Amino acid sequence: MSVFNAMAARAIPWIPRTLVRKISRRYIAGATLDEALERVRFLNANGFSATLDVLGEAASSFAQARRATDDTLRVLDAVHAGALRSTLSIKPSAFGLLLDVERCQALLEEMLSTAGRLGIAVCFDMEDVTCTQREIDLFLALKAHHPNVELALQAYLLRTPGDLGRVLPFCSRVRICKGIYREAPEHLVEGADRDRVAINTHFLAHIARCFTAGVFVAVATHDAALIAQVIALARKTDTNPAAFEFQMLLGVCEPLRDSLRQQGFAVRIYVPFGADWYGYSVRRLRENPRIAGHVARALLDF
Repeated sequence: MSVFNAMAARAIPWIPRTLVRKISRRYIAGATLDEALERVRFLNANGFSATLDVLGEAASSFAQARRATDDTLRVLDAVHAGALRSTLSIKPSAFGLLLDVERCQALLEEMLSTAGRLGIAVCFDMEDVTCTQREIDLFLALKAHHPNVELALQAYLLRTPGDLGRVLPFCSRVRICKGIYREAPEHLVEGADRDRVAINTHFLAHIARCFTAGVFVAVATHDAALIAQVIALARKTDTNPAAFEFQMLLGVCEPLRDSLRQQGFAVRIYVPFGADWYGYSVRRLRENPRIAGHVARALLDF
């Protein structure tokens, strides 16, 4: 990471909101559901499936959690009505996980029942370590009655091998990602706080366990070297390409995304949308200083 990019990432709060919005149009479908559905239709027409995510922070009240539930119900109805190839990704904290687990579970039961009736899968995106255990417990509690619920696990956490062993017997699908939250080093695999490449060995080991268990795995990464290793592992273990898919963020690494699709691999695009476009954009820029550097250079050209 260059010094310029690092400085740009720290300067994000002072970047004009209008410029952040201009940059964000590439990787956020829009502020409304109609805009998101249009983007999903385009992706489907070009051979990609999608997963929709209504942007928002952790609920600070159950009125807010109720609104999040209603928003996702509208998404589910629209996906079904449009016969779109899209799942739904949610963050349990938006449904009140950090307020009251039982009330959160009741809201999720309602949403998952609708999703199940409509034949739509729902993935719990993993959040920071304050949520990890609660999310896994919630997933296991719901899975018995809602086979359409899926779970994401983060390869950079030390605890993930144990978590994967716990959930694999109950999973039909699992999502493996590197992990994006800033965590204390004691929670992370060695070197993960200094070098993202240090996560790759662990990531690949988790994928291998899913292949061995016969559990469908979503490989969520933009790391071209890691993707090549996953493909090599699938060939070495004679794993059918139908047993996994690659997942990538909207607007990120599009040439790699297109290449994978052209090679015959399934690719699902994560499509975020909603009123919280600015908060999401700022988080993504902080996570990826290289993008922040591009934004800063655009500012200097004004």
